[in-house]
Amino acid sequence: MDEFTADAFVNREEPIPVIAVPGNDAPSSEPKGKRERLNETLKGTSSKFKDKLHEHGQSSKEYGQSLQDRLFTKLLQQVIPEEEADELDMGQDMRSSKYINRPGFSLPLMTNNFRRFNARIGVVFVFQNRLERLLTWRKPSQTISLLAVCSFVCLEPYLLPVLPIAGALLFVMVPAYLTRHPPPPSTIPHATYSMNGPPLAPPRTIRPAAEMSKDFFRNMRDLQNCMDDFSIIHDLIIKTVTPITNFSNEALSSTIFLFLFIAACLLSFTSYVLPWRFIALAGCWTAIAAGHPSIQQLFIANHEEHLAPHERTAKSWLDAWISHDIVLDAPPETREVEVFELQRRKGGRNGEWESWMFSPTPYDPLSPQRISGARPKGTRFFEDVAPPKGWEWGDKKWMLDMASSEWVEQRMVQGVEVEVEGERWVADLAGDEDGDDEKALGKGKMRDWEEGSGSERMGEWRRRRWVRTVRRKVVGDNSPTSTAAS
Repeated sequence: MDEFTADAFVNREEPIPVIAVPGNDAPSSEPKGKRERLNETLKGTSSKFKDKLHEHGQSSKEYGQSLQDRLFTKLLQQVIPEEEADELDMGQDMRSSKYINRPGFSLPLMTNNFRRFNARIGVVFVFQNRLERLLTWRKPSQTISLLAVCSFVCLEPYLLPVLPIAGALLFVMVPAYLTRHPPPPSTIPHATYSMNGPPLAPPRTIRPAAEMSKDFFRNMRDLQNCMDDFSIIHDLIIKTVTPITNFSNEALSSTIFLFLFIAACLLSFTSYVLPWRFIALAGCWTAIAAGHPSIQQLFIANHEEHLAPHERTAKSWLDAWISHDIVLDAPPETREVEVFELQRRKGGRNGEWESWMFSPTPYDPLSPQRISGARPKGTRFFEDVAPPKGWEWGDKKWMLDMASSEWVEQRMVQGVEVEVEGERWVADLAGDEDGDDEKALGKGKMRDWEEGSGSERMGEWRRRRWVRTVRRKVVGDNSPTSTAAS
């Protein structure tokens, strides 16, 4: 056995064992005929087994799935809500499987990935523990060295690109070389440490932790504690930051927005005169010094005596300033929506008008729907007209638009006749039956709108405009599913 063994760095799984299929070349003392039949049987079984392994490797989603796993996966698919139904209510979600080409949720796949992840996450926890010892002054000499490095970087920022290169040299390359060229045993007196010559030891390797090993369970313990720490920090941030930034208290959030806006404007013009190097140096020293146990005890002991009164004074001043200077009494936003009542003549030019529907468009002679021959869209009854999504009715009834000529001019509607008195219908102009020129051209020339009050020149359709006021409603209310006004 070699004097120096490989310093294998375990991530706090041994290589995956390979399933070997027995070959057919092994000697046997059985009779020849029986041995041949046995070989043929083993050959068929071996080929089938290899095919099964091949199919098993091709399907990554069914990795390691037994019958129980498949049944449990099917059961979970019935329990987990579909993403399409959620997207209708929650809006577009970029984490949806519609936008991510990755495998869906699978319990066997989740179990396998967790085992692989837990066997390899140890290096992260090693780095975390070393960083905690460094920032909590477990070894003051190392923390002071960190302060010196941070001071150089803060005062001379051009040294910042040197840090990753120096870190790779000191913490990766040098330890790896010393592993291949270890020093001599300390039992030899006056031994000189020579770096020359061939490597004396194998290189250090990084391999996953073996399942059911001590490092594997250490990783599970650290992962459990890390999840708890993340949950605590997440809840603390949500509890502290969310109430002042989500406008649940609009006066407070408006004040914070005002202060941040003023600070952004001031820094836009004065940031070049600030001593950012010394500010970074002071911040770095303050952050590292705050991890010292003595300073933490001093801060906790003097907080109630010196800092708490100033905090209460500042909070009372801020509340008084908000109550006097921040006024939020604006009325809700209101708008006017429209709907067109369409009527159609039945029985030809001299027939009676029949109520057809209420449509968000006037269905004029030059509208795309009319030209393409499509029928108008809308609802048959006035009561089924619903406000737009996110709005609610501001008054109780619809009002007839008496200025029909105005909306006809605004929409540049042509080929219609406008009633200036009465019910304010805007009817299509009938085609000129006596025009020989129009018959020769194959179709009549469309005329602009005209004023009139008779019905002898009206075409097939007529419409009039109704208006109503809407206002914004509170998000979360159930809106009607009927046809909405425009």
